[in-house]
Amino acid sequence: MLSKVEVKAAIEALLFMATDPLPIKVIKEVLDIGVKDIKDALELLEAEYTRGDKGIELVQVSNGYQLQTKAEFLPFIKELHKPEMNNTLSQAALETLAIIAYKQPATRAEVEDIRGVNVEKALKTLQKRGLIEEQGRKDTIGNPILYGTTAEFLQYMGLNSLDELPPAQEFTELYDEEIEKAIDNIEDN
Repeated sequence: MLSKVEVKAAIEALLFMATDPLPIKVIKEVLDIGVKDIKDALELLEAEYTRGDKGIELVQVSNGYQLQTKAEFLPFIKELHKPEMNNTLSQAALETLAIIAYKQPATRAEVEDIRGVNVEKALKTLQKRGLIEEQGRKDTIGNPILYGTTAEFLQYMGLNSLDELPPAQEFTELYDEEIEKAIDNIEDN
């Protein structure tokens, strides 16, 4: 039987080595301890990492827990990995991803109808990045592929579930504001 200190240390080690968010269920299976002990240890870890003298934090994301770099240190991480950082998505890919996130499951034709342009390249990019996946076929002529978001999408967006997405109208308003800012910047230069 592990002591409270050992449970906390073991969970910290598991979180450190996990490449994806770690659900409580998995921690329970690996350590063979109760959920209450796990939650108590996670609370202790969260309190430790919340202090200002730590460079990482414990976050709950995509129905699990994960250690991640605190946002204020992101510029240093980017500098460290400058040559290999190409994590940004194109505007076309972001628009396609947003449509799929809000409409899912959606076919390529449905996304193209909303965007008004071909989205084949954006779909391939999003699939390659693991942000969307095929979720079956639509029962209609031609049986087109249905696309939906993945757990990696939730992780990428820092969400626990799709319920945390802002309402579509709010998203559209934010998007319109960003376009206006970009136009203003172009006009000012």
